[in-house]
Amino acid sequence: MTGSASERVAANAPLAVRMRPRSLDEVVGQQHLLGPGAPLRRLVEGAAPASVLLYGPPGTGKTTLATLVSRATGRRFVALSALTAGVKEVRGVIEEARRRLVRSGEATVLFIDEVHRFSRTQQDALLGAVEDRVVLLVAATTENPFFSVVSPLLSRSLVLQLRSLTDDDVRALVRRALTDDRGLGGALTLEPDAEDHLVRLAGGDARRALTALEAAADAAASTEAGVIDLPTLEATVDRAAVRYDRSGDQHYDVTSAFIKAIRGSDVDAALHYLARMVEAGEDPRFIARRLIVHASEDVGMADPTALQTAVAAAQAVQLVGLPEGRLALAQATIHLATAPKSNAVITAIDSAIGDVRKGEAGTVPPHLRDGHYAGANKLGNAQGYRYPHNVPEGVLAQQYAPDGLVGRDYYQPTARGAERVLADRVPKLRRMVRGEGSA
Repeated sequence: MTGSASERVAANAPLAVRMRPRSLDEVVGQQHLLGPGAPLRRLVEGAAPASVLLYGPPGTGKTTLATLVSRATGRRFVALSALTAGVKEVRGVIEEARRRLVRSGEATVLFIDEVHRFSRTQQDALLGAVEDRVVLLVAATTENPFFSVVSPLLSRSLVLQLRSLTDDDVRALVRRALTDDRGLGGALTLEPDAEDHLVRLAGGDARRALTALEAAADAAASTEAGVIDLPTLEATVDRAAVRYDRSGDQHYDVTSAFIKAIRGSDVDAALHYLARMVEAGEDPRFIARRLIVHASEDVGMADPTALQTAVAAAQAVQLVGLPEGRLALAQATIHLATAPKSNAVITAIDSAIGDVRKGEAGTVPPHLRDGHYAGANKLGNAQGYRYPHNVPEGVLAQQYAPDGLVGRDYYQPTARGAERVLADRVPKLRRMVRGEGSA
């Protein structure tokens, strides 16, 4: 192969690396940050250099944008990964950046990938250099930086949230890779159903799409047809095509069936629909949100631990992603599908909201009002309030609801699961609170 060493390395680089945009015009997606006058466009075009935290899902262009910032500002580019770099490496880069700045005036862009994996000490090591602009920091994270990045570093940086690429964005990238000289150079064609499947598999991740395309292209290149068809793509990525449009009717149909199978206690059907969603590239966070909702809507107090399991599954998905996150989603699905069912929670809150919307609010009884400010006693606030812990039972007769809603019963527990205990206890509590008897 002729050409420089760098050209030979580039030619042998993965397709996703070769197709990395060289200018803003080649960037797909993120128009909310790259439109005329938008903050990231202004930064890439060299206006008002500032340190940046890029927050978004994998494969949305964080590394690409960091490189473009470096090129646009004419600065040296140094990349570190929080997975492998420690305080020593960070300080070494900063000292070298300081020497170059003093010696030749050359500035440095320091790109740190997975910055949320840095400890507080490692993040603190960046503060002085960022504040003094010894380095222009461009940090990337898939975690919410307001939870994972120290406040001093946040306050010195511009936080920009990147969004998952749309199906059209991914499709455009795939088609460009097929024809561009840096990519496959028009040597192969991609059949429409294979392209659709590739877009579904990507799930908004450009790197995933291009990696799968490259693997399928290697397999197709050994044939004389020069075509990447659906069987070739399936065999390469070891996944069957799932007939599922994440933005169309199938999305809503499969989601609806998933929810109804859980509600109907058919654990096997629920797992089937979960598998279809996972294999179709559905956002696992969407699935986790549905599980959280239906833990309260369909299980509720019949098994109060169902909500804990669903929330834990959502947190697990956020922490580990796919494919491992499928285990937490499956565990929560099994828990909810096999749990006793009650819709008493949603019935209760919707009934209460219905009364509020009809204007049946009423004033708060005086003895329940706040009495902690000067002048509250003169208004009669908190006068006559009875403290339940002062009686052995912990429950006493006292009016809590506004006058017009005394005696209104919203929560009607069922006799299923753990709610059986409440079905006996709630009526007794109501009688005690209303002075109608004792437990």
